[in-house]
Amino acid sequence: MAESLPPPREETVPRLGMRARLRRSGRARAALVVAALGILLAGLWAWRHFAVRESTDDAQVDGHVNPVAARVGGTVLAVLVADNQRVEEGTLLVRIDPRDYEVAVARAQADLAENEATARAARTTVPLTSTTAGSQETAADSDLGGAGARLAAAQAQLREAQARERQTTQDVERFRPLLAKDEISKQQFDVAATAADSARAAREAAEAAARSAERAVEAARAHLAQARTGRAQVDIVAARAASAAAKVEMARAALEQAKLNLSYTELKASVGGVVSRKTVEVGQVVQAGQPLLAIVPLEDVWVTANFKESQLKSIRPGQPVEVAVDAYGRVYRGRVDSIAAATGSRFSLLPPENATGNYVKVVQRIPVKIVLEPGQDVEHLLRPGLSVVPTVLTR
Repeated sequence: MAESLPPPREETVPRLGMRARLRRSGRARAALVVAALGILLAGLWAWRHFAVRESTDDAQVDGHVNPVAARVGGTVLAVLVADNQRVEEGTLLVRIDPRDYEVAVARAQADLAENEATARAARTTVPLTSTTAGSQETAADSDLGGAGARLAAAQAQLREAQARERQTTQDVERFRPLLAKDEISKQQFDVAATAADSARAAREAAEAAARSAERAVEAARAHLAQARTGRAQVDIVAARAASAAAKVEMARAALEQAKLNLSYTELKASVGGVVSRKTVEVGQVVQAGQPLLAIVPLEDVWVTANFKESQLKSIRPGQPVEVAVDAYGRVYRGRVDSIAAATGSRFSLLPPENATGNYVKVVQRIPVKIVLEPGQDVEHLLRPGLSVVPTVLTR
């Protein structure tokens, strides 16, 4: 008969339960320690991760928007592009009716030809007038010399006539008492008287000749003075020639302006990019300066991130940046290019006036320009205005 086992003692069951509870308590404490260590390590990792990063969701892609405006007014004949079409630099975009400007070019060419002919005639007149004035002055000077010589001869003849008159008059006066005494004949006295009358007439003729010679000298002097004014005439003609040359330059400038206006009837793309904001249509009458469309070059885009002023203490130009783009779910690499010189509020339409007494402290934001590294957007997917989230790695 099998030997039966003795029944367990009563204290064995409580002891086994206590051991199980101790083991469970130890495992719970170990789990708590492990969890605490995990939380601590996660917190440390998160602190180390985010302590060297500054991020903002107030950021967007930015780029150049090149407006295309009419340089001259007129009727639109053709619009050669459509919205969102990609164009290269120099592509013809819009053509304006050029006929009015072609007429203006023809008129300017005619004016230029007329002014050039006038200028050539004026240039030819200058040496001709100078030669004529010189010869006239020389002739007048020679005439004056001849008139002076004739005056001197007339004055000499006058002096000779005056001397002969005095002599004959004195002879008559000497013969008169002799005739009264009958010491000379009446015939001798008459001959002396006739000689005196002849000498008087010769003196009067010599005086008239002298006066005529004096008037001739005065006329020669006047003619010389008039001839000398030919120099002033030369200056006047030269001034007219210079004026004609200036008019030629003015006409040439007007022709160049007319040609420029004619060239402005064809609007071409100044840069390559995508056509946007097109408002021009065929048949539309446009005015000078009127915007017609815009071209956005997608090769040159950047990110404008508005960081809080409290985030700027560790942001410096040249730091690497990770740019998350909401539209594509992609991350682009870039770097901090520059930091704006003032807050966005200072450039707003109504900047704050804190000196009026209504001051409320508001955290300001500073625009930071972020440029992408080369080769990041080879497909040109980024468009100005897209929302992005840049993260600056400060260390």
